[in-house]
Amino acid sequence: MDRSRLLWRSFTSAKPLTPQWICRCCLHRHETPPSPSQLLRSARQRTQQHQRQSRRHNSTKYDQPGDDPNFVGLADTPPVLIRAGKKHNFYGLAFLATIPITAFILGCWQVQRLTWKTDLIAKFEDRLIRDPLPLPPRIDPDAIQEFDYRRVYARGKFDHSREMLIGPRLLDGEDGYLVITPLVREDQGEGSTILVCRGWIPKDKASQAKRPEGLPAGEVVVQGLLREPWKKNMFTPDNVPQEGVWHFPDVKQMAEHSGSQPVWIEETMKSDLLETYRRTEKGIPIGRPPEVNLRNNHTQYIFTWFSLSLATTIMMWMVVKKPPGGGARAAGRAVRRNG
Repeated sequence: MDRSRLLWRSFTSAKPLTPQWICRCCLHRHETPPSPSQLLRSARQRTQQHQRQSRRHNSTKYDQPGDDPNFVGLADTPPVLIRAGKKHNFYGLAFLATIPITAFILGCWQVQRLTWKTDLIAKFEDRLIRDPLPLPPRIDPDAIQEFDYRRVYARGKFDHSREMLIGPRLLDGEDGYLVITPLVREDQGEGSTILVCRGWIPKDKASQAKRPEGLPAGEVVVQGLLREPWKKNMFTPDNVPQEGVWHFPDVKQMAEHSGSQPVWIEETMKSDLLETYRRTEKGIPIGRPPEVNLRNNHTQYIFTWFSLSLATTIMMWMVVKKPPGGGARAAGRAVRRNG
């Protein structure tokens, strides 16, 4: 019989192969074969896990660091006091030290200024409560400072032809001018004319034709304060007497221009709201109140300078106390050297 037929009979007559056990996981496994990317990903994960395990086991042969007899903990290392970083710059510290010292000196200076200003205001207020003095015919300009804020009165006639307007000047937010008129005192002899600051008028009343009621023609009695007017600052333009432009009261210049003595009288009036409105409408100059109007802000300056001195002193102390830097690196090097 043919050999191939014999093999076929033996195969068909044999019992089917049955395994001794069957894996349950294999029965539930998905029949779809994994993709190449999945195989590559799983292989990479197994490789990384194996490297981590081998690195952990190869680093030390002890399960815990405390089992190693050569292990040194923080409790076994004595503390080391070090000066980390470089030293502070001497010139920088010297410059920082000048700030609180200078602020303290300025604060002490403002204390002296406060005492001086308080005494000055008290002296001027004492002069205000005294009875007004008659103004003599001739006045020494150098002696005016000793009579500053002294109440005086004079009799004469206003020379409106030589009137001067100083401005612009503000009063309650409104623009205007100060009216300066020479007072001719004929009964006192020649050369007794003085300058009188009559007060403030609005800008639209600058022309004399618009304020006839503010131009008294007869003899008048002027009561006011003997004053030294304010000085020009660096932002004030120069006066132009030839054009009648006056930005600030230069008493000597105005006296030469009007032919009067270099004496400045500020006419006063009681504060009255209705009277102020009436004078504003008619162009009559509004005089100043009889009071001392000196600014006294030295208390604020004292607080500012002493606060600045204290703050900068604390900041400098923090700078000196704190190391310049590199503390962690220096501490690490010191520990390694001691170890």
